[in-house]
Amino acid sequence: MKTYPENEKKSIKQWAEDDRPREKMLSKGKASLSDAELIAILIGSGNTNESAVELSRRILNSVADNLVELSRLSVAELTRFKGIGEAKAISIVAALELGRRRRSAEAQERKAIKSSNDAFEYFYASLADLHYEQFWIMLLNQSHKVIRIVQVSDGGLSGTVADPKRIFKLAIESNAAAMILCHNHPSGQLKASDADINLTKKLAKSGDLLDIRVVDHLIIGHDNYLSFADEGMLPIS
Repeated sequence: MKTYPENEKKSIKQWAEDDRPREKMLSKGKASLSDAELIAILIGSGNTNESAVELSRRILNSVADNLVELSRLSVAELTRFKGIGEAKAISIVAALELGRRRRSAEAQERKAIKSSNDAFEYFYASLADLHYEQFWIMLLNQSHKVIRIVQVSDGGLSGTVADPKRIFKLAIESNAAAMILCHNHPSGQLKASDADINLTKKLAKSGDLLDIRVVDHLIIGHDNYLSFADEGMLPIS
């Protein structure tokens, strides 16, 4: 670890040529930078004992080098690292939020849902990093193009309640031909509970009566998901 004089924060401009991520990006391209180097560009400087890259590596190490876990840290949690003030923390949070929104926007450009992964990409930005459960639905037309996605309920750490009457009211009002159910597990566990299975069966049966098919139910856990349809868990009409 490099050591600098007391009260001196060594800025990127003062680093040796090989240690400058901005110059590296310009000369070799953005793909050549590590995650720590990209974060170092955001924060600009480190602290009295660490360069921005070293500080960034320590922040990443605290979340096992997992960007998904990093995106779950709040401004207050980031400012606990020496050298990260509120402005730097906000820069990190904002950059990760932009990444999520870009991912969601790319999914929306596809429009038609052809796989469980297509649906996951739509829901990801809204659900992946929450610390409590939410239940959403995606309403589709006859060609499985997205009409809209709607949050149905909020919950706590261990569950949320989805009202079938509200769900089908929204579907009927939108002239939906099909829907995909989705909720998150803040723990990251991708195992369907008995309540998840029973609710899915109930909604699928109600959908059959109203000619609005429930084509899948996704459970999102951090950066991954479980698909009822892919696992053969969805009741067949």
